[in-house]
Amino acid sequence: MKKLLLVFIWIYTGTFCAFGQSDTQLDFETFMLWVKENHPIAQQAQLQLQMGDMAVRTARGGFDPLIYGNLDRKNYGGTDYYEKRQAGVDIPTWMGVELNGSFEQNSGQYLNPEYGTPDDGLIAVGASVNLGQGLILDKRRAALRQAQLYQESTEFERRQYLNELYLQATDMYWRWALAYANQQVIEEAVELAETRFQAVKGSFRLGDVAAIDTVESYSQLLNRQYKAEAARNTLFQTVQELNTFLWNESGEPMILEENIYPEAITVEEDIILNEAELRQMVSTHPSLQIADLELATLAVERKLKAQQIIPVVKLKYNFLTENLNDFENSSFFESDYKWGVSIYTPLFWRKSRGELGMAKAKIDVKQNTRDLKELQLRTKLEAELNNFSNLTSQISIFSKNLSSLNALLTGEMRRFEIGESSLFLVNSREVSVIDSRITLNELIKKRKVAQAKARVAAGIGFDQ
Repeated sequence: MKKLLLVFIWIYTGTFCAFGQSDTQLDFETFMLWVKENHPIAQQAQLQLQMGDMAVRTARGGFDPLIYGNLDRKNYGGTDYYEKRQAGVDIPTWMGVELNGSFEQNSGQYLNPEYGTPDDGLIAVGASVNLGQGLILDKRRAALRQAQLYQESTEFERRQYLNELYLQATDMYWRWALAYANQQVIEEAVELAETRFQAVKGSFRLGDVAAIDTVESYSQLLNRQYKAEAARNTLFQTVQELNTFLWNESGEPMILEENIYPEAITVEEDIILNEAELRQMVSTHPSLQIADLELATLAVERKLKAQQIIPVVKLKYNFLTENLNDFENSSFFESDYKWGVSIYTPLFWRKSRGELGMAKAKIDVKQNTRDLKELQLRTKLEAELNNFSNLTSQISIFSKNLSSLNALLTGEMRRFEIGESSLFLVNSREVSVIDSRITLNELIKKRKVAQAKARVAAGIGFDQ
């Protein structure tokens, strides 16, 4: 009977039990690919790009040509006072020059002479240009440039969303794998305790062991059954949380089937992190890229505010003709034209100077925030790299410790076989092995997550 107990110990200290053909493994890479393609947060990340495109489209609307028309007529007491007809188009350009063309046809007994036109109407073709304020930058151009910068930032915002999702999904998968592995360990321990209890009862009936040994083995069985129930509950709750990461292509939630199991929790010696590369990649972290684009946006605002200190000087010129064919042979400022210039400026520029100073202060604040953010990211990366290295060392040490505990258990079983040990000591050694296997599983899980944390701290996730 003691030899039978030794055989079951060797079964326990070996590999996990095999799965039937109906079981299917959901490996980590497949799970992460599924999350990246179908999770709502991943879809939301893609929407950020669309928002950037729409922002640029909205800003480009400031340069849309404007078509207008106007009809104004007055008749009183049987007298046609006037009838004024006007239609035209204004075309803003990126260079700050606004092209325009119009057609007027006015008549009437009391029409103001300055509105007089030939019977067939009058065509005006010309432009207006800002020679002072707005020559280098105006609100339309500033809005478009800021929208383009926002469009660039949406790509980095998308990466931030995906990086956070990458870390959450990684942690969730290995929590599932840990719960599954621990349940397997406890279930095997329960089977072993059950077999030992039955064997001890048989030995007691034959008079080979004392009655207290049956109590000892039964107590161990109950204790492990209790732990097995707790492990099953932990696995159930973990699977429910895991289901929140599983969505199909139609955007509908999916439920993990009972026959699906994760990758095994095993010690992998080849897991390494390229620390030099990760430290270099911090400078291109999405958070820093977004901060740089925000600084560029504030620089556009500062440039626009600086333009407001310059006096407004607006020059307008229109060539007048009854026939567009005459336009080719016309000469500026000789005949058939109208032009004008507008000039105005505040005396003290207090509002403009105050706004410019505020814009500069915002840049200084954002720059300080950006520099602090970079320092925090580098500090966090170093902490994550140290954590990963520490866990690697712990796993190496604990793996050797587990081997030693297995050796002690084997030795205790041999002593028990020849009558130099007790069932209590065998159980004690076995409990140490079980607890150590669970602890090692937790360390391996932590290192898997620590690897993901280091990558996210460097600004990478799914894509690299």
